[in-house]
Amino acid sequence: MTGEEGLPPARGLSTWTTRRWLRAGVAASLAVLALLGVTGAWVLGRTASISQELVDVKSPALNSSIRLESALLNQETGIRGYGLTGTAAFLAPYHQGLTEQKASTARLAELLRGDATERKGLKAVEDAVERWHERFARPIAASPAGAPTPLATERAVEGKAAFDAVRAAMAAQQEELQTAREEARDDLLGTMTLRNWVFSAIALVIVALATLVFEGLRRGITTPLDRLGEDARAVTGGDFEHPIAQTGPADLRRLSAEIDSMRRRLVRELAFTEEARLRLDAQAADLKRSNAELEQFAYVASHDLQEPLRKVSSFTQLLQRRYGGQLDAKADQYIDFAVDGANRMQILINDLLDFSRVGRVHHTHQSVDLGAVLKRTLSALSVGIEESGAVVTHDDLPSLVADPTQMGMLWQNLIGNAVKFRRAGETPRIHVSAEQEGELWRFAVTDNGIGIAPEYAEKVFVIFQRLHTKDAYDGSGIGLAMCKKIVEFHGGTIGIDPAHTRGARITFTLATTLPEHAGHADEGDDARRAG
Repeated sequence: MTGEEGLPPARGLSTWTTRRWLRAGVAASLAVLALLGVTGAWVLGRTASISQELVDVKSPALNSSIRLESALLNQETGIRGYGLTGTAAFLAPYHQGLTEQKASTARLAELLRGDATERKGLKAVEDAVERWHERFARPIAASPAGAPTPLATERAVEGKAAFDAVRAAMAAQQEELQTAREEARDDLLGTMTLRNWVFSAIALVIVALATLVFEGLRRGITTPLDRLGEDARAVTGGDFEHPIAQTGPADLRRLSAEIDSMRRRLVRELAFTEEARLRLDAQAADLKRSNAELEQFAYVASHDLQEPLRKVSSFTQLLQRRYGGQLDAKADQYIDFAVDGANRMQILINDLLDFSRVGRVHHTHQSVDLGAVLKRTLSALSVGIEESGAVVTHDDLPSLVADPTQMGMLWQNLIGNAVKFRRAGETPRIHVSAEQEGELWRFAVTDNGIGIAPEYAEKVFVIFQRLHTKDAYDGSGIGLAMCKKIVEFHGGTIGIDPAHTRGARITFTLATTLPEHAGHADEGDDARRAG
């Protein structure tokens, strides 16, 4: 089942993913900004061009025209004074005016070279000046000094008319230059106004784009993600029936659909798991009740069999003592069988009773010195140890929180088995080692006896499992099973070390503190005894 099930078919813009929306938005923004940038650059260039023309051409041209007019006035004043008086001092302004005229004319020609109309105005001025020079200024300046020049009087009217023509040409040129400068200034002001409007528009467009981008991101990404996060947190909080809303661009809707699909699958899995848990709880309750009944049965059976079995054993022994040797050999053999069977049954029932009591009767929580417990166990097994000549050694053993009685039963079974299953013709050597591994202690009981085959490494810890006949080795087959129960009751594990081949090595672990479940064993025992 995919997350797209149940979704309506997508069309048009609804199929756009977040990446596609971002690409389209960025492309549109870049196009608008590029257009505005080109417009702004053109306006700035136009403003700079007009400003440069006004500063570098129009205003300097008008100033040069004014200086040219001043130079011509100096010439006219000097020539007129020289012609009327013949004083050579009046020629100084004339010659200085000529120099300034050449400079101003050259400057105007350079500034106005790109404007044909204004060049015509300059040409008209130059022509008028040349006529005045030719008909009036140069002839008078060439006259000898010391006396008035008759030519000045003769051509006074003509000279005035020629210089008036110069004035008119200069006035026309200056008017044109003034008009051009005014037009350039107006153009500059208009362009500056346009520039201000363009940059204001750019600022507004940037603000609008930023607002659109922010709003688009909010509506298309952040809001759907926030909604998705809220829905996901609701599901995480335990409301697995809460649906995941599918909003935003196509990829976010697909993500929401996938998460919702996962939620629905989790709901199904949780329902199945809850159903399985209820079944397991019911089975565990049945198993617990069955185990309790079995343990109670084993306890009651072994306990209630004691009295009739004791009578059977007592009377068969009494029959053996009183009538032994008075009957035939077959009868004596039968009596021996009955006595032996009753004794073995007595031992088996006692062992079974001890096995059922592990974790029920003996559950004293205290610090136990395992070395002292081992010492008492060796004292209790001293007869068998002396008869076999066994040598028992041990490492320094720690003190643990455990049940002392069960620890004694553990050492007694392990040491007793090591002595019992000795190799013929060889002195039994038994060593008990201890090594700490984190929170656990690992113990090992190593002997040089007959050993245990690898295929029986698990079988020997099952109750009533024997590897030898009762004629070869006595016992009930409960010892190692009881050891396993004691070790597991104390939170450890027990097993056969397959690496040790010369004899047997049984290793087991014990926790430094008693597990919690061990502290509640007395409740079940009290219930059984009350029953």
